[in-house]
Amino acid sequence: MATASSSSLFLTSSSISTPPRARAGPTQRCPSPCRPSLRLRRTSQVVAAAVQAEHQPAVAAAPKPPALPFRVGHGFDLHRLEPDLPLIIGGINIPHDRGCEAHSDGDVLLHCVVDAILGALGLPDIGQIFPDSDPRWKGADSSVFMREAVKLMHEAGYELGNLDATLILQKPKISPFKETIRSNLCELLGADPSVVNLKAKTHEKVDSLGENRSIAAHTVVLLMRK
Repeated sequence: MATASSSSLFLTSSSISTPPRARAGPTQRCPSPCRPSLRLRRTSQVVAAAVQAEHQPAVAAAPKPPALPFRVGHGFDLHRLEPDLPLIIGGINIPHDRGCEAHSDGDVLLHCVVDAILGALGLPDIGQIFPDSDPRWKGADSSVFMREAVKLMHEAGYELGNLDATLILQKPKISPFKETIRSNLCELLGADPSVVNLKAKTHEKVDSLGENRSIAAHTVVLLMRK
């Protein structure tokens, strides 16, 4: 992973950090079926203020992409599930007895979408732009990463054509929360719901995904020249 320098996009003066995600006390297993008791995560103004107009060296050093009429990007992310952590998917806190172990909030869907957009633009991946060695991103809301990726997309002269995302997890069932997640994803992208698709699959009880020990996501985006 590349480490951000002091001339980073994200800070212009003093260090900014976000409070780490606290592990909860004894958890209550969500009854089946889970009621969609959802909490929409809001970006901290302090953290959002850390994302400034001056690009991080890792972004600035990347070759400028040619002005193609279309660009396609693919994103993939996987996180280990651990007890007593919140499960955040698409910016939504979903009731479950396990959550993602990660440096930030562990939002597997938003991380995946960010990587797809960055990939389409030919830029470094999310781990280089927001390295897990940087304490500023400890427990950070992943909407910060999303908004920066969308900003970079517009600065490069592109807009979202369409997005297709697939979540892979054994539990919990995503169908009660799917439209809420998709709605928040559309808001972060500034996109019409007709161009944002979200699917969810189990892993048929195979390997860590099927055994409810991890969660993964794939995303493909099409960017169109403005």
